[in-house]
Amino acid sequence: MSFLSDAGTLTILDAAAVALFFAIWLWLGWRIGHPSAAKPSVTVLMQEYRLQWMQMMAARDPRIFDAQIMMSLRQSTSFFASTCLLAMGGLLALIGNVEPLQGVATRLTNMESVSAVLQVKLFLPLFMLGNAFLKFVWSNRVFGYCSVIMGAVPNDPDHPQTLPMALKAGHLNARAALNFNAGLRSMYFALCALAWLAGAWVLLVGIAVTAWVVWSREFASASREIILSRDSDAA
Repeated sequence: MSFLSDAGTLTILDAAAVALFFAIWLWLGWRIGHPSAAKPSVTVLMQEYRLQWMQMMAARDPRIFDAQIMMSLRQSTSFFASTCLLAMGGLLALIGNVEPLQGVATRLTNMESVSAVLQVKLFLPLFMLGNAFLKFVWSNRVFGYCSVIMGAVPNDPDHPQTLPMALKAGHLNARAALNFNAGLRSMYFALCALAWLAGAWVLLVGIAVTAWVVWSREFASASREIILSRDSDAA
């Protein structure tokens, strides 16, 4: 009962900040996957290149280069999934013993921090890391599906099943990439969630900064300009 009463010291501002946190996170994920035709995101732009890659792969012999790229992509998902597990373990250890964190939180907020409140706040980054882990694991699995279908694409470019199977592999590759990018966004917001330890106002600032970072990388980055540039301009 003491845990519930202590956790009840969270304010309406805390609740509003957390609600905004989830709203911005969900909205960004939806917007990146469903941008306007006039301003596509990097994620959507790269989907076309992934389809083109699989079509070129179908005509390439040998396909060692393509296999190496797929191996690199799967290793990336495994790396980030392992990183999430390590970070989740650290957070669970802190939730079990928040005393070392109380002094830091007290100095940051100039207020006495209650253990139950800190534990509740730590569950937010823990949730985001858990979501990121699941996204990375599923991305790894879908990249595996893509690899299998790539191996099943006929070596003969003129075979009637070559192009359809290559496109199928391309769509799976794009789905795996969507999950990978979603995992990265969850990691960004997990870092943002740690700002809540310093108070609701700091969390709001963190939300604004994180939203800008995610949005700019998808809609206003130099990489996006290069992808959109004509081949003659890029040369």
